[in-house]
Amino acid sequence: MGFLLRDLEEKYDLELDRILKEIKNLKKENVKVLLQFPDGLKPYGLEICDFIEKNSGADVSIYLGDCFGACDTPLVNEKDFDLLIQFGHSAWKFD
Repeated sequence: MGFLLRDLEEKYDLELDRILKEIKNLKKENVKVLLQFPDGLKPYGLEICDFIEKNSGADVSIYLGDCFGACDTPLVNEKDFDLLIQFGHSAWKFD
C-alpha cells in the first residue's frame, strides 16, 4: 500500500479489504468494477483504483460525473459492470 493510501486510510475507513473480498466472492474472471467518489475523495481515486486492480486483478473504472450522496447512483448500463462501489464521507446509519 502506497504512502498516500496509508495516510488516507488513517482519515477514512475505505474498507479496501472488504472490497477485495467482494470481488473475490463474485467467483468470476475479468470482474469489472466501477468506483464512484464524492468530490473530496476524487483526488485519491487513481491510487485507490490502482490498489484494487493490483490486489484483485479486476478491471476498475472511475465514474467521473458528479456525486451528490449515496442515493446518487451513476447512470450507466448495469451490464457493463459487475460491481459498483460508492465511497462517501459519512457512514450510513441503520436503525
